[in-house]
Amino acid sequence: MTASNRHTLSEPIDPPEIPTVEIVSPTQRDEVRAAMAVAASLRDHGVSIRDIVVVVRDLDAYEEPLCRAAIQYGLAPVFWTQLRVTRTRPYALIEAVCDVLNEGRVDVETLLRPLDFCWSPRSIPDQNGQSVSMSRQWPIDPATVSQVTERLPDGSRTISEWADVLEASECADRRFRRFVEWLDDAPPPEPKSVSALLGDVIEAYAEHGLPETKAGDSPALLETETGARAVVRVRTLVRQLRHKFADRLEEGTADRSWGDVADVASVIATQRPGRREHSNARSLDVLEANDVWALDVPYVVTLGLTADQWPRPPESVLPPEFQEAVLQGDGQSGLLAPQPAWIGGRDRDQFSDTLQAAGRCIVVTRYTQTREGNEVHPSPLLGYLDTERVDERDRVRLVGTDRQLPPEIHGIVTAETEVCDE
Repeated sequence: MTASNRHTLSEPIDPPEIPTVEIVSPTQRDEVRAAMAVAASLRDHGVSIRDIVVVVRDLDAYEEPLCRAAIQYGLAPVFWTQLRVTRTRPYALIEAVCDVLNEGRVDVETLLRPLDFCWSPRSIPDQNGQSVSMSRQWPIDPATVSQVTERLPDGSRTISEWADVLEASECADRRFRRFVEWLDDAPPPEPKSVSALLGDVIEAYAEHGLPETKAGDSPALLETETGARAVVRVRTLVRQLRHKFADRLEEGTADRSWGDVADVASVIATQRPGRREHSNARSLDVLEANDVWALDVPYVVTLGLTADQWPRPPESVLPPEFQEAVLQGDGQSGLLAPQPAWIGGRDRDQFSDTLQAAGRCIVVTRYTQTREGNEVHPSPLLGYLDTERVDERDRVRLVGTDRQLPPEIHGIVTAETEVCDE
């Protein structure tokens, strides 16, 4: 590794040219209250709620307490969340199809698993080009799939052999035979055929599977919304899959197998784009750090700047002192190549994006102890910043009944107001 590349891994983050205010709270609950109090106070001082964004590295640990604190201060938070597409039925469906096509011999559970995820054939256009509806036939209801699974014989067979078993069986209707015939007719996994076959699978799911989800959903239609989002995401995934799989084949890093198709799909699926849950101009945006890139907003409030959250500690058996020595490259350690994960490359980049997103002021927050009273150390990323730290008395006043902005933030808002008045 060259000295310049090594330096790139360990070089400091450029601090922002705008005021950076640090608020340190005793507990995470206090931290969240302080962050929401800052947002509410900025709003009360005339700052548009659309000019304020709250950022965390990982919403899983913060969404619930942020929601409670926001309600306490009269804010309506909306969360930008990542769609965990790998946990959705449309993705599970294409994964199940790849699994059954990848094996030379499969058991009955693997064979029929795509039916558990609402596999259906695409509608056949009539002579006028109109789709012939098969909604009453497909998808096969789960109880029927389970019943047939229990009654078919055990053991592994080829798909052709299973087609013969189903032909002779009285426990499975013609829909099961049609499904297995479709599997038996599947083409070898080439980039174009993969895209065509899985594209048909997801379009058939959109036509037949989504209505089933809606029929059994609650009045809020949350599962239906998630399913519809997943369909859109998997459609995009299938389009990308054609090119990604072709690249892997050309590089020699993948074989022409449905198992490798599933592996490439998994890589694409885990690159999850964020999205805003609701569109409301009067709501406070709460984002994960991966969604901040290219954002431009006057005020950014960033939570969770602790050593165990941001950056996330790397999983390494090597002690931090050794990692730091290798990063510096002094003496014999210069012969060793450092790992980018040692300095939290992705977390550093996202933190840098967060700093660059703010136009007037950035507020960074952290807490100092766990619920059990254990000490929580500050994030090493804070070492790159020249922050103005809010006094503890001012923090208490901020979250108190007569909410007051700390002087470090109040002065910025007042200066902005004076400029606008002029």
